[in-house]
Amino acid sequence: MTGAPTQAELDAARLVLDRMGVTAEDLLNSVRPPAPTFSEYIPVVAAAVSDGTRRAYMPYWNRVLDQWADVSLSDRTPTDIQRLVQHIKANLTVRRNTRNGNSAAEHLIAALRCLYRHAVNDELIDERSNPAAKVAKPRRQPSNRRALSGKQMDQLNDIVATTGNDPQLDSLIIRFHTETAARRGGALALRPKDLDEEQCLVYLREKGETSRWQPVSPTLMWHLLQHVEHRGSPMNGRLLRNANGTQITYHRYDYLWSRVGENLAWAGKQGVSTHWLRYTTLTWVERHFGYAVARVRRTQRLQHRRGQHHDLHPRHRGRGRESTGGSNRRASSARRVTDPDLKVACSPW
Repeated sequence: MTGAPTQAELDAARLVLDRMGVTAEDLLNSVRPPAPTFSEYIPVVAAAVSDGTRRAYMPYWNRVLDQWADVSLSDRTPTDIQRLVQHIKANLTVRRNTRNGNSAAEHLIAALRCLYRHAVNDELIDERSNPAAKVAKPRRQPSNRRALSGKQMDQLNDIVATTGNDPQLDSLIIRFHTETAARRGGALALRPKDLDEEQCLVYLREKGETSRWQPVSPTLMWHLLQHVEHRGSPMNGRLLRNANGTQITYHRYDYLWSRVGENLAWAGKQGVSTHWLRYTTLTWVERHFGYAVARVRRTQRLQHRRGQHHDLHPRHRGRGRESTGGSNRRASSARRVTDPDLKVACSPW
């Protein structure tokens, strides 16, 4: 054939393709290079996602590599993924808080969806050929977490402040999470430059790349500043430091809650963790200030007005809505030096 095809010839070609059930996109895909293997592509995606996503999904990507390292992404089907899910659940490490492996199955499917979503965006596979999108996640069960009582908070604070190789650091961690209802990532990402001493605010950066200014008590602010001074935290580095000056990691939390579980039978049996402190504080806020305030705090959109903030810390229970103006803040600041004890009984009731 010489020259451009005529309209009649194009119409005839479209008619033939329609009868064959073939689209022009199918013809283009037929010359697409083969998709990479899992061992080739997982490192690419791992380098492209955020630190939090990589930390959450890497254990499950490693499980995928154990089974499918040399398999092409295009060679897996939804049934293959479902078989892998059952294999993971059958070989799960049984812990005290294990719930039939549903959480592991959910995270595995999410990790594969993330992997295949990048493959679709990179045009390595067709969107209609994404097997992970066709596998349903298991139904998420209600959380076993609940608000801790005042007595339990007293016991927890006593154990943290009297055991371990760095009770001062661990007490500061517990106090920080109890006041702010922050997640672990928010505390680990905290820097000295994120402290506003004048306004008693800390700048939190948490999951989903969310950020917010969070009011804290003058006592907590003072201890954070003392921690920076005594442990040499760099202005742009992580604030929370070990006694030797190195920055803490998630392993510090693992050690902390393992120690709590060994000394408090109820905490060990129920699997109490940092997120229980968040739930405790949010429950206290909801019961004392209403659902709307708790919802704002939970969704990390707490509004702060310069010159005053509501101190929602549980240690102020019974005082109602209390705004702290400039004069009151100065009075509190004068008292904070004489209040070095971080063992605060924080009751949600």
